[in-house]
Amino acid sequence: MPDGTQVPDGRRVVVVGASMAGLRAAEQLRAAGWTGAVTVVGDEPHMPYNRPPLSKEVLAGKAPFDSLAFTPKASTADVEWRLGTKAVAARLAERAVDLDDGTTLSYDGLVVATGMRPRRLRCPGPQAGRHTVRTLADAQGLRDELTRPGARVVVVGAGFIGCEVAATAVGLGVTEVTVVDPLPLPMVGPLGPLLAHALLRRHEERGVRFALGTGVAGFEGDDRVTGVVLDDGTVLPADIVVESVGSTANVEWLDGNGVDLADGVRTDEWLRVGGRPEVVAVGDVARFPNARYDGVPRRVEHWSIPTDTAKHAAKVLAAHLADGGGELALAPFAPLPTFWSDQHDFRLQSFGAPVLGRDDVRILDGDPDGDVLVGYHVGDRLVGVVALGGHAVASKAARYRAELLKQPALSVQGAVK
Repeated sequence: MPDGTQVPDGRRVVVVGASMAGLRAAEQLRAAGWTGAVTVVGDEPHMPYNRPPLSKEVLAGKAPFDSLAFTPKASTADVEWRLGTKAVAARLAERAVDLDDGTTLSYDGLVVATGMRPRRLRCPGPQAGRHTVRTLADAQGLRDELTRPGARVVVVGAGFIGCEVAATAVGLGVTEVTVVDPLPLPMVGPLGPLLAHALLRRHEERGVRFALGTGVAGFEGDDRVTGVVLDDGTVLPADIVVESVGSTANVEWLDGNGVDLADGVRTDEWLRVGGRPEVVAVGDVARFPNARYDGVPRRVEHWSIPTDTAKHAAKVLAAHLADGGGELALAPFAPLPTFWSDQHDFRLQSFGAPVLGRDDVRILDGDPDGDVLVGYHVGDRLVGVVALGGHAVASKAARYRAELLKQPALSVQGAVK
């Protein structure tokens, strides 16, 4: 325990994490009937803001930074915000969270909403000129460099963020943009080969270059990056490197409590943590079994998940705090994941869990060379749809939402690991 002050407390819920998931948790606690104190702790100095535009509209200069802030609901006017403050430890048995300013917050209920941070490449070479895209400061620093005349950009990682940044850079007039990834196709993990091939063609037609099936061995340059060295010895000239190589869960502050932190925070089907009904997890950091599918605990890094998890977890936590058992009357958490990604002049739009059905992908409408809608199946069951193209085909994907929602739980346990 730090040498700080023990903050006096009556009935309080502490939310650790002041991004979208933390805000939604505070709002949903009020909606669920919690009238006690709510304190939200966050390490960034900003109020919660929308992150997806950082790699697109904000980076392109089409949306000002101050347009990203969420407007909290009136019901949260009395919520205490402890911004620019980081949780450094939790003692769940004592119901206490220690902060980096030496303060200790006691709680009746705890919401874990600390999200993710970008992984960084551990390669030799200079640090200057290397960027990630996760925060307002990240996006501002990268935009300042992308607008320099003649910039050469290498994006490491062909996932969502990497492909979006590459598309944005080309849209800004950057003539040399290369995406590097050890996998053979962009976004092949979540989409499968059929759409990944179509995505690759679209990017190449718009000027993005790819170095696929290879990793990064190091960086050239003295004080600043001048080149990216690939595994085969090839050197890609680079003034700017964007590292988009996945995320790491912000869970270190929960160490020592007997909680499964192997990949985020493991929860049960009600989003409760470590067998403690007074602790729930929400947002990207939560690794939960989805009762709609196969029950395998997974993290889901989609924009809809902070709101979906917060709504369910707040009900569970408020019911427990109200009568010490009412949460058990609630149904297990069973969201329908949704994601979209805008790249160049087209959109990827998805409903459901395509990753579970990558072994059986069928074209439902259109053609991979144009606008296309594909379905992902487990046996005869449609488990997800993804559209690639313009507004019309994205709307067609949305029509499958009702069908996906009404399906019973997937009976094939562990069908996809």
